[in-house]
Parts: sequence; structure tokens; C-alpha cells
Amino acid sequence: MRNGPDIARIANLVGDPARANMLTALMDGGALTASELALEAGVTVQTASSHLSKLMEGGLLSLAAQGRHRYYGLANAQVASMLESIMGVAEAAGPQRVRPGPRDATMREARICYDHLAGDQAVAMLDGFLARNILTRDGDRIAMGEVGPSFFRAIGIEPDTLKKSRRPLCRACLDWSVRRSHLAGSLGAAIFDKIVAERWARREANSRAVVFSPTGRRAFEKTFFG
Repeated sequence: MRNGPDIARIANLVGDPARANMLTALMDGGALTASELALEAGVTVQTASSHLSKLMEGGLLSLAAQGRHRYYGLANAQVASMLESIMGVAEAAGPQRVRPGPRDATMREARICYDHLAGDQAVAMLDGFLARNILTRDGDRIAMGEVGPSFFRAIGIEPDTLKKSRRPLCRACLDWSVRRSHLAGSLGAAIFDKIVAERWARREANSRAVVFSPTGRRAFEKTFFG
């Protein structure tokens, strides 16, 4: 066996259909109970508990207790990024596992990926940042550009505060529907928080889709596309 990370172990955890459904259900950054995840996976609560134990042991989930309830969520943004990348490979390789529907176009345009914006709008936003030197890119590494700090401070996002987080300030996340990168990291999360705080967009019920209002879309594009 070669030295290095045991990718087979992680692949085995993610590769089970029931566990894959559970992990996908948590891609919105929320937390669900074992009963709720059992419904998502289409298995009994007892079976779901067994799967959840394995995911916890594998470091893919976190657990929080609130009263009598126990809530499961993705362990961190790195796990979400891994899942988003796998979705991109699955999308390219096909076939589709789910039935297409009206949500598909909305999901591709804008959706939440753990705690940041993904989809066509997010990819276009990152492209604009790079073109205007707000951010720079060297391979897979994204960094603050020369005009970045002043740009973000002008719209109420303080980069120096974000740098104090344990998370990377900027990180490329491979977008499954576009198969190009959108912006993750603490900066990506701060941008999504601003979108929500300004009420430019809303989360679609029971979905990761993010829907912009007409005025919200104009405000979003004016702020981030210049």
C-alpha cells in the first residue's frame, strides 16, 4: 500500500447511496436530526443511525445536542467542497440520478454551497473579481488583489477581520453545475451573508436554490459586477 491519505476509506463512506443522500441534504450548511436524515436517505431510523455513526467516525459530520435532540451537520467547509467536486464529476460522467424539474435551472443559476454562493452567478462574480484585480489567482490559489481590500471595505466587508478566522480568506470551490470555480472561504461566506442581509435573494423552501428578486439581482450585480 502506498503511503499517504486513505482516500479509499473516504470514498467508501461517500459512495454508499444512503450516506450520499444524507451528506447532500446537509450541503446547505444546516443541521438535521437522525429521523430527518433517514427520510432523506429513504432508510429506517435504525439504519440511518448506523450510517451516521460511520460518517462521524470518518470525520465527515459534526454533532450538536439541543435539549433531547441531536443535530448532524457537515464537519466543515472542506467536506462541502469535496462533495461539490464529486457532484461535478458525477454531472459530467452521467447519467443523472434524479428526475429533472423546474428547480434545475434555478439551482444552476444560484444556490448555497455550505455557506457561500454557487452556480452561474457565483462563477461570474469570481470571474469579475479576477478581471478587475479585486482578487488574483495562481493555479488553484486565490488571494486578495491590489484593489481588493478597499473594494470590500466600501461595501461593508472587512477583510482584516475575516483573516482572523481559522478558515482561508479565499478558496476556489469547483462548481458542480458549471465545472468552473466559485469563491469559498471566509470571504465567500461574508458575501453570501451580505446578500441575505440586504434581502437581495431568498432561499427556496426545501432546496439549496437561491432566488434573487428583480431589484435584488440589480443590486447584487451593481455591487459585485461593477
